[in-house]
Amino acid sequence: MAVVPEITRSGRQRGNCHDNAVAESFFQLLKRERIKKKIYGTREEAHSDVFDYIGMFYNCRRRHGSSNQMPPSEYENQYYQ
Repeated sequence: MAVVPEITRSGRQRGNCHDNAVAESFFQLLKRERIKKKIYGTREEAHSDVFDYIGMFYNCRRRHGSSNQMPPSEYENQYYQ
């Protein structure tokens, strides 16, 4: 791997189990709550369903432990008030 002196690498070392904890948690939930229950006929159908899950359920209604069990949209509204 070439080192470029004017670029500073961010994040932890490769292989650290905490690097992708948030992403891994999200994808685990996506698979468990949505994808494993369905068989998609086309790639577009899968894309639309995952987009619907993220936009209409995960971001709007699903409660998150890091925000006192409030959905992200409610937490954001409370933050700006």
